[in-house]
Amino acid sequence: MKIVAEIGINHNGSVEIAKNLILVAKAAGCDYIKFQTRNIDLVYSKEELDKPRESPWGDTNRAQKQGLEFSLKQYKEIDKFCKTQKIVWFSSPWDIESVKLLSNFELPYLKIASASLTDRPLLRDMKAINIPLILSTGMSTRDEITKAVDYLGDNCEYLLACCSSYPCKPEETKINMIKALKNCFQNHKIGYSNHSPGLTFCIAAAALGAEMLELHITLDRSMYGSDQSSSIEPHGLMKLVKHVRDIEKSMCDSFNNFWVVHESEQNVKKKLRKL
Repeated sequence: MKIVAEIGINHNGSVEIAKNLILVAKAAGCDYIKFQTRNIDLVYSKEELDKPRESPWGDTNRAQKQGLEFSLKQYKEIDKFCKTQKIVWFSSPWDIESVKLLSNFELPYLKIASASLTDRPLLRDMKAINIPLILSTGMSTRDEITKAVDYLGDNCEYLLACCSSYPCKPEETKINMIKALKNCFQNHKIGYSNHSPGLTFCIAAAALGAEMLELHITLDRSMYGSDQSSSIEPHGLMKLVKHVRDIEKSMCDSFNNFWVVHESEQNVKKKLRKL
């Protein structure tokens, strides 16, 4: 299983916070780092951006949302840092200009956020740069997912079961959607995007055979930000990755090996069995 540590916007516009989170993910044994990338003038209307909102960056939505975005120069610094730490990053572009920005880097994937699943112009441009795509399926019907998958074709490598509530209730986690996606989209790898602050549902996803696990991480859930409360802190991330890797080991036996007595069992068998 590939484990994606989503920093998203939990860096709060600080490259230093992002670097600290990268170090946390690397130490825990995650495979990838993920961000979110937006040109706010393309993603949001002027009316939305002009609304009042108190934040560390000012008193409007525009100030808050712009404060959470990295520039090309900042991404280049992050890219260099990830290379020194030997961990790979990618992002979810929310608009066409962000796709262009991310095309400056050699990324293993681009992620299509659940909100963008029906954005055909954006999907077209993401498909055109010929990088493998990961599709999150939150707040989507089966028909919407099928249309997106059919349009993306071979460019779409992973589908992630997901609920787009932050944080989501236990009954809304869509854990069993992993099995449904496996049945419906047998030519794709199936994973899970977690929006719950605990470890429970990530562990359940691993047990159900998810091939990718994406989860939000934070230095402190009490920090400013809309995604912090649904994120996992460093100590939790360390535990989670260990649990997931142990589950992987427990599920690696082939069917034939179920009927084999392990060498570690032989002495116990000899001692306790009555013939």
